[in-house]
This record gives sequence, C-alpha cells and structure tokens, in this order.
Amino acid sequence: MRRFITICLMAFCMAASAQQKYKEVRDIPYTNEQDAYAQERCKLDVYYPEGKTDCPVVVWFHGGGLEGGNKFIPSELKECGYVVVGVNYRLLPKCTPAQCIDDAAAATAWAYKHAEQYGGSHRKVFVSGHSAGGYLTDMIGLDKQWLRKYGVDADSLRALIPFSGQCVTHYNVRKLQGLQPLQLTIDNFAPMTFIRKDAPPIVIISGDREMELYGRYEEQAFFWRMLKLAGHPDATLYEMQGYSHGDMAAPAFHILKQTVRRLAN
Repeated sequence: MRRFITICLMAFCMAASAQQKYKEVRDIPYTNEQDAYAQERCKLDVYYPEGKTDCPVVVWFHGGGLEGGNKFIPSELKECGYVVVGVNYRLLPKCTPAQCIDDAAAATAWAYKHAEQYGGSHRKVFVSGHSAGGYLTDMIGLDKQWLRKYGVDADSLRALIPFSGQCVTHYNVRKLQGLQPLQLTIDNFAPMTFIRKDAPPIVIISGDREMELYGRYEEQAFFWRMLKLAGHPDATLYEMQGYSHGDMAAPAFHILKQTVRRLAN
C-alpha cells in the first residue's frame, strides 16, 4: 500500500510539472542611461512559471571576457520553478570596466525590485554567471557600492554562484592598463580586494586546474581561502575535474540548483 501511494505521489508530481507553463519576456530595458550603446545593450530577458509565487530568482550573466557574448536563458535552468533573468551588459572597449560592473548592478537591482511581478521573491535572488559573468557576480556581491547606488543592499542577495570567475583584476581590464594576462594585479576592479565575512553565501565553481584559463582555479582557491580566513561562514569551492574553462558550466549548473534548493527557504 505504501509503495502504491508513493507511486501515485510521484505520478502526481510529474503530471504537475508537465502541466506547469512558462513564459518569456524579452528585451526589457533596465537602465536610465541615455547613450545609444547603453540603450542597445542594457536589456534583459525574464523566463518565469505562470501563476506561481515566491519562486527563487536566478540572475544570469553571460561570459565573453567582458568583450563579447549575449544574454540567454540557460537550458539547464528552464522548467525548474525558477524565475530566470538573462542579462546583456555593455562590453569593452565600447565602455569602461566600471560601466560593465554598473550594468550588472543595475540589472540585479531591477530583478530584486521586480521579482514579485514575475512570481519570484526578492528574498530569494541568486546571482550567477560564467567566466566574465562570474567576475561580475563577485564584484557586485562583494563591493557594496555598486548595488547601493540602486538602493539595494548586496547582503540581501541570497547567494553568489560564480562559475570560473576572475578573482584578481580581470585580464581584459589589465589589458586596458597595458598589462599581459599573466601580469596579475589586485585593485578596485578585483573581487579579492573586497573580501569580507558578512558577504552573502558564495559557491565558487572552477574547471579542472590543469585545463582552466590562466591559472583560474588557483585564483579561485586563494579567493576561497581568504574568505574562510576572514571568517565567512558559508563559502564553498568546487573543482570540476576533467572539464575545461569553457566546458565546466554544464556540470556546474547541478551545483547551482543544489544551492538554490538549500537556501531558498
């Protein structure tokens, strides 16, 4: 009898999941900047379940070295009961590094303030992204000035989940300074500068240390260690062994979803 009830419950859950409908709204402006490039790039897409409330919200920043890439809703985050916000931001060299980060903050603040409109919760905003997107995740989550400008406390984010994000000053920011990728600096464009114990929970995910970009695993391991030494209570580091910088995002989504399940309560 117990087995029969279990099977019925599983069938009910599968049927409910199959019946859940999702909608996507594209190209929503999120900035008040008036220049033509900002008007072109500063837009986001929202993917959400119809008729739901209090859903987790995942803000997703694409990669591309701060120089390329476009917004998208990751297939791994579809039909998961999440509100997913895919963000475009201005790109180097058509803008400054500060404008890239400011766009990420503006888009995250937009998601925080509009979460309930799409069935999400502003108390459950998770920020994530791959590579350059991971770097932007770390910058706006750790350096509180960026979100403060838009009336949002970075500590109100539920978690930061950077995929292979640069933790020292981004290499394309250093390129603008006349430096090579292996000439490392840590300045106000480095997440490492803003390590603090009271930041949101942070889940740091890296590719295989032997296959990552420019020693990215070691950067992230140092970043994690400094967070732990600073007394951060909820910082975790994962290494996706066997996966390169470009390939590591696919398995990393499993960890993202585990994190959402753990913290979205």
